[in-house]
Amino acid sequence: MAIRSFILAAALALATAGVARADKAPFDLTGPSLDITVSRGGTVLPISAVPDLAPGDKLHIKAEMPSGQGAHYVLVTAFLRGATDPPPKNWFFAANTWEKGSKGLELTVPAGAQQALVFLAPHTGGDFSTLSGTVRSRPGAFVRAAQDLEQLDLDRARLEAFLAAVRKTDSTRPGELQAVSTRLARSLGIKLDESCFAKTANLQASCLMQDQAALVLDDGHTSSLVQSLTAGDTGQLISQLGYAPVIGGGIYSPYVGAVVDIVRILDGIRTAHFQYIPALALASGGRLDLHLNTPPSFADPKSVLVVALPPVTPTAPPPLRALDPSAAYCLARKDMVLPVEGAPLVFATDFAHDMTLRVKALSGETLDVPLRADAARGGFVTAESGVDPSLFEKNVTGTLHGRWGFSDFEGPAFRLEAAGGGVWRVADDDTDALVVGRTDTLHLVGGPADCVESLKLQASGADEPLSFKVASADTLAVTAPLANTPPGDATVIVDSAGGQPQRVGVKAYAQAGRLDRFVYHAGDKSGVLEGARLDEVSGLTLAGAHFSPGVLQANSGLDSLELNATDPMPAQLSKPGAKLAVRVTLVDGRTEKLETQVLIDRPQIVISGLTLKNKPDTGAAAFELGDPGEFARGAVLAFSIAAPAPASFTPHDTAEASTADGAWSTHLQGPDEFVLADSHAAVATLDTAKAFGPSAWGPVRVRLDNDKGDSDWQPLGTLVRLPKIDGIVCGHEGAECRLKGDDLFLIAAVSASSKFSDPVTVPNGFPGASIDVPHPHDGRLYVKLHDDPDVISVMHVRPGVVVAAKHRPPPGDASATPESAPASTPAPAPAPAPAPTPTASDPAQSASPVPASPNPGSPNPGSPDPSSPNPSSTSAGPPSSSLP
Repeated sequence: MAIRSFILAAALALATAGVARADKAPFDLTGPSLDITVSRGGTVLPISAVPDLAPGDKLHIKAEMPSGQGAHYVLVTAFLRGATDPPPKNWFFAANTWEKGSKGLELTVPAGAQQALVFLAPHTGGDFSTLSGTVRSRPGAFVRAAQDLEQLDLDRARLEAFLAAVRKTDSTRPGELQAVSTRLARSLGIKLDESCFAKTANLQASCLMQDQAALVLDDGHTSSLVQSLTAGDTGQLISQLGYAPVIGGGIYSPYVGAVVDIVRILDGIRTAHFQYIPALALASGGRLDLHLNTPPSFADPKSVLVVALPPVTPTAPPPLRALDPSAAYCLARKDMVLPVEGAPLVFATDFAHDMTLRVKALSGETLDVPLRADAARGGFVTAESGVDPSLFEKNVTGTLHGRWGFSDFEGPAFRLEAAGGGVWRVADDDTDALVVGRTDTLHLVGGPADCVESLKLQASGADEPLSFKVASADTLAVTAPLANTPPGDATVIVDSAGGQPQRVGVKAYAQAGRLDRFVYHAGDKSGVLEGARLDEVSGLTLAGAHFSPGVLQANSGLDSLELNATDPMPAQLSKPGAKLAVRVTLVDGRTEKLETQVLIDRPQIVISGLTLKNKPDTGAAAFELGDPGEFARGAVLAFSIAAPAPASFTPHDTAEASTADGAWSTHLQGPDEFVLADSHAAVATLDTAKAFGPSAWGPVRVRLDNDKGDSDWQPLGTLVRLPKIDGIVCGHEGAECRLKGDDLFLIAAVSASSKFSDPVTVPNGFPGASIDVPHPHDGRLYVKLHDDPDVISVMHVRPGVVVAAKHRPPPGDASATPESAPASTPAPAPAPAPAPTPTASDPAQSASPVPASPNPGSPNPGSPDPSSPNPSSTSAGPPSSSLP
């Protein structure tokens, strides 16, 4: 018993070593090749098309050794008849591969055989007898080796088919690799790592091909082809010998399990002169290319290559089934795909051949349409030439037929459509499914769906291809990217095989808004709609009265749209508490519904007595605004708010001041901003600099806020912003001047005439600190401000600001005298000494000389800035963006 335990422990240790070696070297050593054909009943097939052997089959086996092969190998074929029954000696056949003119082996599969193995053994003189004796003495080990080698070959064929297809797939096309690999995984029984598709496109393929040994999934069909061990003593024998998988049971893929088993088995049956190493056989036509997992040894124990042939067993046809039995497929397509699943070896090997789709024609004749298996497409594909749909009825059934090795087999049936002649339309639930600015799914119904070859969206004179999926026999799920499509009518053009293109009218809508509620107070002639994207609202109807859009305010995704009544107000709208239906109409014609409740009457107010308590500092010039309704930012306003009887104020009331667009708002409250005169009157004070930022302008409004709700907005005036003026430098009367200051972009245009003739315009967003302006007339310039460009205002230049530069007499003209300054300016300073002549080496001196301040250390406001351009220049031009 102790000896037996020792032997079993030793076998397991060898198995562990074999596992490690198998994992590190997954058959990456190239070995010789075998040319094999099989003949049955007068039909000859290459070994790649033979899933199983049968007694009486004729085999021709020849070894193709590398050119210049020095080591001599004996080609041995052995047939086995079960794990517990040693094969007779005459079931072993040998041929010397090195002999010139050797034709290899021609043999017949004997009756009663269950497995077949091919050995390539080094020539030693006693090689044949030694090998046959070993096999006959341990048939169970070689039966299991044959089974696992065949499993290994078939699983590796599935893996190689998957890897080859992934390598050929264009991974640069968005979504292409994911779609193809998903079909490959289903067709070949491969484990797919979905996390690979989260990587960048150039890394996805390599990710999918990692951990190759774990990619192959268990497949009942593959296993059934190699299951030849019987019940009873076999299972017990294998268990006793320690050949059953024990290490990490359940964690290996079938491919890894086969490698582990075969390495362990063959390690356990080495002799003094021979060790047995497995050879992976990849079939291509009549050739088996051998790949080794272990470098062969030519010293004792010499290496014998072990190759499995298909099992000798009754033919088991592939268990193919249609992926979707209810789907219909289009005969008119040149590349019709019939999706199938359940038999990975159909796609990984040549076992299935001469495949056709058998269809009954209108004439009663049965026609066979050629097919080919395509794992990347996920099924059988028709030939490129296509089928003439006129030969068949509109709806017909076709059945898959072909040969599995030497045997005929019949596959699943498929519903077929002869041509794409159906009438397509938009599904009833999708009439408003297309919204611009996003990607939507549109369902088209009509059929046959599989006949549709392409779709495109025609909008605004441009055609854009559309991707789609067949959702059912008569329905397409269309992906419509509308990022650049304008709202309005569009056309989907459906191009079907065997039919004429069809035009399906669709409509693309603007982004639908969100309607939260409509706030309406009894007796009002306006209400407020709240939600999102309310710019798409064209009107609203409440109790038969129509309301038109007014001011829209947007704040952090929440829109507020004022709607004003255009019809007489019905009596229902004067009853607080009434619940009414609201119908909102969008600009594209769609309508939305919601419900509102009429709220209690709102307070009413009257604004009067607007007074400017102070004006903003505008520097060296004062502005007289041309509209009495305007006030400048920085001014402090005081005004009266009256509440007509029977309304009244409470000590808790406040007022809210806001720009018309709602971008700027402030509450007036407390003793400095909102003071009650009595229960019907209050005085409010608005500090515009405090309430409104530097980017605020335009109409300003006020409303009362009390416990009964907000009053209607009342206009307060128009807010404008003014620049700050530093000074003006001018030449003689009528000459152009240079205006200096801050925020000059607030000026739209300047003129010396009250009729605003010959104005100088200022570019929008002008960033400079000086502009050329006309010469002031009586200290006045007329301006239009960007904030209210339809109004002409007056800019009064303060006395002492306009500085006139004097004329210099020509050299030698003693009679010339300086030009008199305007009455509003002091006498000019004495002329400076002549400026030095500019030189090429002193570019700073290249400008025309200008008068200098009498005291360089203390600039005189009555003197021109020495850094200013020549003030005597009269050339007209746009404002300068450089500092003077």
